[in-house]
Amino acid sequence: MKATECIPQKISKFILGSFLLAAASGLIIIGITLLPVFGFILAVPVIVLAIYIFRLHLSDQCEIDFPE
Repeated sequence: MKATECIPQKISKFILGSFLLAAASGLIIIGITLLPVFGFILAVPVIVLAIYIFRLHLSDQCEIDFPE
């Protein structure tokens, strides 16, 4: 399998992880300014989910089988 076939999956994984980190950053800012406890409580699971997505390992088939 060519390495170029995995690029869309890697890009989507990176975009999703970046979006979750941005959302967590927004929740932290809300936690600092508006809702001190509530923002931090919501930010922690989002940060954990973002780290999980960044650490996902793509298989040899990139976890998606395309018909040839």
